[in-house]
Amino acid sequence: MTDSQTPTLFPAGSAPAARAMDFCKSEMFGKLFREGMDLVEETASYLDGAGRDDAKSLNRAGALSYATESMKLTTRLMQAASWLLAQRAVAEGEMTAEDATDGKYRLGSDRPTEQLWPEGETPPAILTNLVERSRSLYARLKRIDDNLYADGMPEIESNPVADHMERLRGAFSQA
Repeated sequence: MTDSQTPTLFPAGSAPAARAMDFCKSEMFGKLFREGMDLVEETASYLDGAGRDDAKSLNRAGALSYATESMKLTTRLMQAASWLLAQRAVAEGEMTAEDATDGKYRLGSDRPTEQLWPEGETPPAILTNLVERSRSLYARLKRIDDNLYADGMPEIESNPVADHMERLRGAFSQA
């Protein structure tokens, strides 16, 4: 399956919870879960090992770009892993499929940044490969998430600052 294809294993018109349960018990999910967890392990191994040496070989601006890119990579993979683990919990009966439709288990949009690397500085090839693979994995998971939970909670562009301000307004208006 290519990145641009959306899985067709979800019956049209079925409830999100039913689609989620079917998907979580599928062979496709098992392969996707293993791929995601393997990428998390591979990334952690690189960042804790050879990646440290790669970062040290960069100039100051490059090292800052490396730190930024590795943070974004780690965050993206942790969100993907969290989603995969929630789906596995559904498959194993530790969570209901209805609970998995809750917004806190949904994937938000990945927001790639503009070019982080300073002119003349080349990012380490392994880091670039991990970033590309993590973006591909995340995009696939996001498409599946959107397909599974299409009738569930509508996706709303989240603005963390505005959300926090709204919670503060609500807390102080009740006082």
